[in-house]
Amino acid sequence: MTTTQHTDEQTPEHGALVYDPVAGKAGEYQDKVGPYAMLRPVGGGREWQADPALIRPATPAERLSAEVKAVNERAGRVL
Repeated sequence: MTTTQHTDEQTPEHGALVYDPVAGKAGEYQDKVGPYAMLRPVGGGREWQADPALIRPATPAERLSAEVKAVNERAGRVL
């Protein structure tokens, strides 16, 4: 497996959906703070720190999974 490293030119835009292989989940890119990329779960929630050299754009399957999880969590709060 290859890893894509992000340079300043490749820094994701705020809100871009990226995949963190260490956490094993997709999240919305928020910003870079110190040496970390800050990601937030799709649909909101607590941010987590990720290695910016390891994150990559989420695949369509990872995007769908994250979006379905967010909808299910939101529906669980309503019930």
